[in-house]
This record gives sequence, structure tokens and C-alpha cells, in this order.
Amino acid sequence: MVKMVPLLIMFGFITCNMELHSQTGMVSGTVYDAETNEVLPGVNILADSAYGTSTDSEGRYYLHIAAGEHQLIFRFLGFSEYKLTLKVRVNETIKRDIYLSVGQIELDAAVVTAGKYQQKLSDVTVSMAIIQSDFIENTNTMNMADAISKQPGVDVIDGQPNIRGGSGYSYGAGSRVMVLVDGLPMLTADVNEVKWNFLPVENIERVEILKGASSALYGSSALNGVINLITTWPGTRPKTKFNLYSGLYMQPQRKELAWWWDGNPIFGGASFSTAHKMGNWDLVAGGNYHNDPGYRKDDYEQRIRANLKIRHHPAGIKGLTYGLNTNFQWQNTSDFLIWVDADSGALMQPLSSVNPSRALRFNVDPWVRYYDRHHNRHSLRTRFYKVYNRFEEDPDKNNGSDLYFGEYQFYRNFSKKLDWTFGISGLYGVTNAELYGDHFNSTIAVFTQLDYKLFNQLSVSVGLRWEHYTLDQKDTESSPVARAGLNYQAAEHTFLRASIGQGFRFPSIAEKYISTSVGSLNIFPNSELKSENGWSAEIGIKQGIKISNWKGYFDLAGFYTEYEDMIEFTFGVWNDDQNPIVTLDDIGFKSLNVGKARINGIDMSITGTGKVGKMPLTLFAGYTYMNPIDLSSDTLENNILKYRYRHAVKSDAEIKLGRFTTGLTITYTSFMERIDDAFEATILGQEIFPGLKQYRIDNDKGALIIDYRIAYRVSDLFKIALLANNLLNNEYMGRPGDIRPPRNVIFQVSANF
Repeated sequence: MVKMVPLLIMFGFITCNMELHSQTGMVSGTVYDAETNEVLPGVNILADSAYGTSTDSEGRYYLHIAAGEHQLIFRFLGFSEYKLTLKVRVNETIKRDIYLSVGQIELDAAVVTAGKYQQKLSDVTVSMAIIQSDFIENTNTMNMADAISKQPGVDVIDGQPNIRGGSGYSYGAGSRVMVLVDGLPMLTADVNEVKWNFLPVENIERVEILKGASSALYGSSALNGVINLITTWPGTRPKTKFNLYSGLYMQPQRKELAWWWDGNPIFGGASFSTAHKMGNWDLVAGGNYHNDPGYRKDDYEQRIRANLKIRHHPAGIKGLTYGLNTNFQWQNTSDFLIWVDADSGALMQPLSSVNPSRALRFNVDPWVRYYDRHHNRHSLRTRFYKVYNRFEEDPDKNNGSDLYFGEYQFYRNFSKKLDWTFGISGLYGVTNAELYGDHFNSTIAVFTQLDYKLFNQLSVSVGLRWEHYTLDQKDTESSPVARAGLNYQAAEHTFLRASIGQGFRFPSIAEKYISTSVGSLNIFPNSELKSENGWSAEIGIKQGIKISNWKGYFDLAGFYTEYEDMIEFTFGVWNDDQNPIVTLDDIGFKSLNVGKARINGIDMSITGTGKVGKMPLTLFAGYTYMNPIDLSSDTLENNILKYRYRHAVKSDAEIKLGRFTTGLTITYTSFMERIDDAFEATILGQEIFPGLKQYRIDNDKGALIIDYRIAYRVSDLFKIALLANNLLNNEYMGRPGDIRPPRNVIFQVSANF
């Protein structure tokens, strides 16, 4: 009898289980993106807030459910929640396909840069901004630096990116902001600079901007933040875009600046992008041609770019995806550095400073991603990035670099509460340059980040990184850094956050070894240059907003940053002891570790989309106050960091009226209070920038720039647009001696198939 007890228990269990299943039905179907009709894998489905399932890699779901009436909730990151109420009969199978719409409140937007995995913007513990592809297309962006400069809290000064005043201007060498394309670094191996015109504007889906120290995840050069350009992939329907444009520069406000006599300079170009699914293959291709003679003499640009993305999902290996991305560009350019004088020669440069060059740039990025049976994600991403610049009239300035980068990343989600990211990365750079010699550098790093959600309201984020740097097998340095952050959901659409993070930056090869001159401007090497490091902290609030059918969010943050051994280009006399007599050849700029710096302030913005009445309105606007203090300055009277603004306002509004769309972009930056003293001084009877001192005295009110655009949709396929940049034709400078473009008008024709 005792031996029969286990059998009776098992029989009872089987009987009860069969009885239970005999009282159930099934709900099944496929979940789609309502806009693209693309299937959505990983959608969470909850029945009666008690139990549920999720969609598979093909977007399908199957749910056994007891007979009766039930409510199913479909949730997916970046999409609005969908609720379905239905009545299930015994043994009945109900098929329901679900179409999810993109979240109408911007807080639901999905981002990947903050943690190297997909999460809601509202859950992120640091400040983030997003640039959508529509803004890039509608403003006829020809260079990504232009679109990024229009974002609150972000500036690009003559190619040098800075976030909240964290960087100034160092003549193109070194960057405190890590710039990525699809999560991989796009800084050159030698100069650590961004080649903005190389970035594939025609294929960008969105840009994510992470504000504040981000070295724990992204390493050196993320001291001030991260800008991540994410390129597009095809949906279920093929998509092809064409864009043609032509424009002209109009007369400057001061007519004597117009050096051209045969007519206004005309620029133009074309671009295309196409994205297709072909069975288990995804294909994206794009191209760009741009020709700009320039509004300044001997400052022109011609370029041709082509790019390709391939992705494959093997049918026989579940969870595996691999692919290759590549981008190629040839260009013929001449840059502008020093004006002739502040009067009629402000848009002309001395012949001795003209440096025409031809350049070749390309990258190849093989990658593979695999989801194992425990839903862990393994990814291996690599990049080869080559840059070569040839100066036909001055071959002593020829330079080139090759960058090899690889990163393995592991990601796992535990019980929907804990997200763990772990990775190993390596970088190897080879530099061959007459400007700064032949060098090679390497970096090895290990990083990890944990994001944990407590009580469904409090998110905790902790990150750690160790990085080892080697230059020419003789200079080595290691740097551990950490970060931590909190995000608390105080109400349904109210999120409070706080974060603190360390950052560091190894000096670039150019900063340590460059030796050159441009006209009367000399730049000297400093092989003893040390790394700079620092930390930043912020507290902030993100508040969801709903006004009628217009939805968005308001964000307010207070930030504080400190730097140690800050690297700044410094003017001085750099003659050696054997030549005590100073000449103009001994005077110029050198990178130095100048000491400490502190930057604090506030950053506020409002972003949203929807309808005001019957008119669709898209808006972003922001104000940033910065207090950048040079703690190593000899005087308290003028101790603001060089090449910074205290106040900046950035905004863009776009309204649709039937077939017409009109938009207005407004930017204001206050006066750049401090620059290198040498730019305004007379040295041995010679001025580097003739007339600059008086020019800055006469123009000390800051810069207000208004861009206007209007477009008409001729049909579902074609659109024409007219854009006027610098509508008021104001004259203003970026860095010293860099007068920005006068009013220019662009005619654009675009097509979407």
C-alpha cells in the first residue's frame, strides 16, 4: 500500500492537469509595427496582470488561457501599450494579430547609448538628447556638425565638439567627446578628431547625445560625453530616398567682404539611400555628392561618398545574425584658418596659409551577434578605419592613419529587473605622418555595467572600466573609472535622476608630436604631455507633458564638472636654451597641462510632437547656462575658460498645414569672453589675426541666428523645399577669425519611394 502512494499522487496530478487543460483555450497571433508592418520579437504579453508570455523571433505568440473573459496587455519598448479584452471558450483557439504604434509620449522613446542595450529614455540616469532623421532631412543637413550644433547644450566649434562647455578649441587636435557610428568609435588614430563630412548623413536613423562623463562605458575621449549616430535598417517594405539641392551665398552684411566679382558662389549636391529586405538578407546602400566653392576665398570642398550595409539572418541557426557595414569617401578641399584682416580681407586668407589637400577615408565593419537559448546576447563588432591626407603643394604635411578596433560584448536580462552588460575591447592605431612622425598606439579595456530596477520605480545603474594605453611601446598608462546613477519614477510621467561619473582622456599623437606652421601661426610639440582626467555629476527631472493631442517632456538638469591636468593649447615663447635670441619662429602654441578647471550650470529643454488644434507640431527648445572657470588662472578678473559661452539658446519648431510644412530654427550664443591673448596682441611688430582685438570690441553682443524653411508636398512621393539659413544675414564668429556663412538660400527636391 505504501508503494502505491507515489503512483496515486502522480495519477492524481496527471488527471488534474488534463482536467485543467480541458478547461482552457488558446490565443495566438503575430505582433507588428503599425507603421512599417515589421514583426516585433520580444514583445511582453501579460494576461490579467498575473502571467504571460512573449513573442518569438518571428513576432509570433501562443498563450494557453483558462476559459472566460480576460484582458491581455502588450508591452514593447518604444511603443504604446496595447490592451485587448476577449472571451475564450473551452478548447477554442482565437487568432489575434496586434499592431503596436510608436509611443506618443517622447519618454517612451527607445535608446541604446546609455547602457549599450535598449532601454526607455525615461529610465536613463543621465541627460540625453535625440536628433531624429526628419530634422536632418528637412534642414538639408550637408554636414552632421551643423545639425548637432543646433541641439541644446551642444556646440561644434570649427570641428571641435563640446557638451555643456566641457571643451573649447584646440585647433582640431583631440576630442573630449566620443563620436560613434553604430556604437563604434569614429575618432582618427592620430589626431583623435572627428571627420564630420565623412559621417553618412543620408543613412542616419537618429542621433543619441549622452551628456556628461561616459568613460566607464566608452573609455578615453568620452570625458565630456558621447554622440552616437545610428544608421538605418530596412523595414518590411522597401524604401528609397533621393535628395537634390542647390544653393547660393548672398552678399554679406558688410558689402566690402564679398571678394567675389563674377557672381555669388553657388553650391549643390545630391544624395540617395535605399533599404530592402530580400528573404533573410537586409541591404542598405547610400551615396552623396557635394560641391561647395565656399563663401571664403580658397576655402572649398568637393566630395563623393558611398556606403553599404549588409545583414543576414541564417535560417538554419536560430538567434544568429551577422553582417558588414562600410563607408568610403574621396574629397578635394582647402580649409580656412587665418584671415588677411578684419576689414575687407575677413573672408580672404594669406597665400602662405592656403593648404589644398586631397583625402581618402573609408571604414569596413564586420560584425556578428548571437542570442543563445538562455536569451543572452553575444556580439562581436570590429572596425578598420583609414584616413589619408595628401598636400600636393606642401608634401611635408602629408599624413595618414589606420585604426583597428574590436569589441566583444555580453548582455543578459535577469527576470526583467536586472540588466548586465560586460565587454572587452581593443584598439590598435598606426600613424605615418610628416607632421608628427611615425607612431603606433594600442588600448585594451574591460568594462561592465549593472542596471537594476527596484519596486518598479527606482532604477540603479553602476558601471566600471579599466583601460590600459600604450604609445610606441614606451609610454604606458592605466586608468580605472567608475560611474553610478539613480532614476526614480515619482509619478506616472515624472522621473527624478542623479548621476556621477569619472572620465579621462589620453593625449592624441598630434597633441604630443605635431610640429608645423600655417602662415604666421606656429604649433610646437610637447612629448611630456600627460593625460587629463575629471568627473561630472548632475541632478535632474524629466516631466512628461500632454496638452490636448500634443505630447512631449520637459527636462531640467543641474550639472557640475571638474578637470585635472586639463590640456589646453597655450601661447608662449618656445625657444631652446641654445638660442637665447627670440624670433617669430620661436613664438606659437603648444599643448600644455594647465591645471584645474570647473564647469557648472543648468541645462533645460522641452521636446515633443503631436497636434495643436488640427496642426501637427514638432518642437524642441532649450537653454543652457554655463560657468566655465579656469582654476589655474593667475587672475580672478578674467578666469573663464577659453573659447566658451556662458549662455546658449537652441530651438526648432515645425508645423504642417495641409501639403505645406514650415519650420523655424533659432540659435543664440552669448559673447565668447576669453580667447588666447596672443590672437589680440602685437608680437615683434606682427599680428597673428590683424584687427581681431578691435573687431571683438565692436562685436561683443553674442550671435542670434534664424533659419527658415518651407516645403510643399507635390505628391505622396515628391517634395520641394526652400530654405534660408542665417535669414537676418547677421555677421558672427565661431573661433577667432572664423566668420560664419552669410545668408544662403537653398532649393531642395526630395523623393521617397
